Amino acid sequence: MSVRDEIGLYLRARVSLIVLVTVEEQRALRILDEVRRGRDPGSDLVVWDVADRFDSKAGRPLPDAADPGTALEKIKELALKHPDRRDLYVLKDFHEFWGKDPRIRRRLRNLAQQLVFTGSSLVVTTPADTVPGELRDDAVVVELPLPAEDALRRELDDLVGGTRGVRSELTPHGRAKLAQAALGLTASQAKRAFAKAIVRDDVLDDRDIDAVLEEKKAVIRESRALEYFSVEETIDDVGGLDALKGWLALRERAFSAEAADYGLPAPKGLALIGIPGTGKSLTAKMIGGMWRLPLLRLDVGALFGSLVGESEERIRRALQLTETIAPCVLWIDELEKGFGAGDLDGGTSQRVFGTLLTWMQEKTAPVFAVATANDITALPPETLRRGRFDEVFFLDLPTEEERREIIGVHLRKRRRDPGAFDVHHLAQISDGFVGAELEQAVIDAMYAAFAEERDVRTADLTAAIGRTVPLSRSQREVIERLRAWLHEGRAQSASFAEIAVAEKSQVRLELD
Repeated sequence: MSVRDEIGLYLRARVSLIVLVTVEEQRALRILDEVRRGRDPGSDLVVWDVADRFDSKAGRPLPDAADPGTALEKIKELALKHPDRRDLYVLKDFHEFWGKDPRIRRRLRNLAQQLVFTGSSLVVTTPADTVPGELRDDAVVVELPLPAEDALRRELDDLVGGTRGVRSELTPHGRAKLAQAALGLTASQAKRAFAKAIVRDDVLDDRDIDAVLEEKKAVIRESRALEYFSVEETIDDVGGLDALKGWLALRERAFSAEAADYGLPAPKGLALIGIPGTGKSLTAKMIGGMWRLPLLRLDVGALFGSLVGESEERIRRALQLTETIAPCVLWIDELEKGFGAGDLDGGTSQRVFGTLLTWMQEKTAPVFAVATANDITALPPETLRRGRFDEVFFLDLPTEEERREIIGVHLRKRRRDPGAFDVHHLAQISDGFVGAELEQAVIDAMYAAFAEERDVRTADLTAAIGRTVPLSRSQREVIERLRAWLHEGRAQSASFAEIAVAEKSQVRLELD
């Protein structure tokens, strides 16, 4: 059901107080006016704010009201004087008043109860769902979602048609892609992004898709908790992890219409647990590239703000934005950070994390969640249960074969032929190294060779590996505790080779 239909339904049910949560004030007013005219063309849309006072869409004379208390009193007089009229009274920024003055809350509640016996209703537009407890029983809260693709296409067409001297050379496919690129923006933000693309060269074509994407990245960064990634990583950039890659390959077309027609539900997501530096973040990026879907990174630590209700509002907006951009991949980085504060923050972290977990369980939008975590002891047991994730993978220390692949990947990334190196020897002497440590060894070796103005050799890599103290040695107890978690059967190994190792370990345990 659209917001337009939902508001219309509430008005027919004689709901007298609607709180419309949105930052898009002008778009909200357009929707309310459409609802009002569809319900009764002879009705009026009356808007009040503290700066411009009353304004009538129908142009009828209205009394003056400089303060919120007087505004409520005048609305009461107008509505009770003409109880058969089905007018819509909109109060802008009224959350600023009900939060400070208990008399305003009381007057608003009284007015809502009196309007039930008339045809008129009140709508309060507010950027955040901060309805006082006293009003919850009399009000319904409606959230205005960000504009969908068809609405953004209309905004694009209106802008092109209403701007002189603009040539549009968009193909039908380009027009659709440009609107898709703007998903996640408000209508005003999308217009600004389209306009910026137009004024650059007075022509709108398929090349402007990247320009709109850049604008969207900047807007998403302003949300503080989300970051939009342009994914360039491919499956060839990740060494090893064959079991995980196979699992992902089976679901590569999971969000297609063909999969839905076949009867398959969209996958919910997976959790990547394991040792730091084993490629959890790289894998999240690889999934976006492999499935050709937008990748959003949710920084759990950045969700928390200092103001009351700020953290809850950030997670709500971040998830709403994610669903608007869907289908997409949501990378929830360092999931355990959500419990970092424990009970020391008045329960804020539990509320925020509870909102996230509930959304992961109940979401219907095609969002594939990829959660990464290092410290599993900080996660409650219910976090990783089925329903929130389709699978939990453990990324262990790479095997010798995987280390050969990883070294080869990093040599190729730096324009070196792995065949010119003794990769077999390097993999043997790097037992216990994670992918991040192997990458750094390649970089350190290249620095040494660069300083001597020659190309890098196997001996340079051997020396760099020899100088490195791997995490598996410096934090042996932590690593062993993490690996025990896998061998207890709590997760699926991300590597076929590790599966065999785990099975042998289980057999030895049973024999003992």
